[in-house]
Amino acid sequence: MSSSRPRISKAVIPAAGLGTRFLPATKATPKEMLPVVDKPAIQYVVEEAVTAGLSDVLMVTGRNKRPLEDHFDRNYELEEVLRDKGDATKLTRVQESSDLATMHYVRQGDPKGLGHAILCAAPHVGDQPFAVLLGDDLIDPRDPLLARMMAVQEQHGGSVVALMEVEPESIHLYGCAAAAATDEDDVVRVSGLVEKPSAADAPSNLAIIGRYVLDPAVFEVLRKTEPGRGGEIQITDALQTLANEPAIGGPVHGVVFRGRRYDTGDRADYLRAIVRLACEREDLGPDFRAWLRGYVAEEMGG
Repeated sequence: MSSSRPRISKAVIPAAGLGTRFLPATKATPKEMLPVVDKPAIQYVVEEAVTAGLSDVLMVTGRNKRPLEDHFDRNYELEEVLRDKGDATKLTRVQESSDLATMHYVRQGDPKGLGHAILCAAPHVGDQPFAVLLGDDLIDPRDPLLARMMAVQEQHGGSVVALMEVEPESIHLYGCAAAAATDEDDVVRVSGLVEKPSAADAPSNLAIIGRYVLDPAVFEVLRKTEPGRGGEIQITDALQTLANEPAIGGPVHGVVFRGRRYDTGDRADYLRAIVRLACEREDLGPDFRAWLRGYVAEEMGG
């Protein structure tokens, strides 16, 4: 590992999306604030960044996203009520979100895609590598994906994307990587990236999931990247440029993730995520699993 490479210290979380797949729930509530058991989805993402050692978090927001800022701020009135009631447990839980990290916010303005949202972070990030975490993917804390990606970036330089093997018929839902094996089982060298290809055109079954560790050279590439699929500036297009021209900002590697991932970007997968996480909770799991077994047995019997 090269000690001359700057240490990664900042995380960027794009959170400007409208969440149209969850309407009408997201008409007045940001999709990132939808609860997963008893915490909003966005809190799991910030906790993941902090666990990996990134306590400086920039959230890229848009209109109607003020509840995100409120959630990670202090609520003195609520805290005082809980303190007066002597409810230390709930007080601690309320204070957890405001004590997690040093939070910063910038508005994206025009919704020009993920690449544009990342570009909005340039003034805050500066000339150091940084992590990007998308809120639709929740990574189980027992499977430290981000820490592994940071270690790969520190070893090889450049940028690192998170990859996951998916069934060929599902690859059109993701960005897809063309990659070559390395001497590490979970690390590949990325030579190409395609945004949501058909199964016939996909270079592999390696799908890009919502974690990136990026070299700051990506900002200059994004400034020159024309809108791509959907009329948006795609981060996959910028990473394709970096993969083709590693002299610009180092190579692009991928970490193939085989751990537990919960997709909250789709309604059915969101419900599955809640059930899985609730089943694994020590305080909720035993009773919930018992009820779930009974419910499934009743449904199967009916």
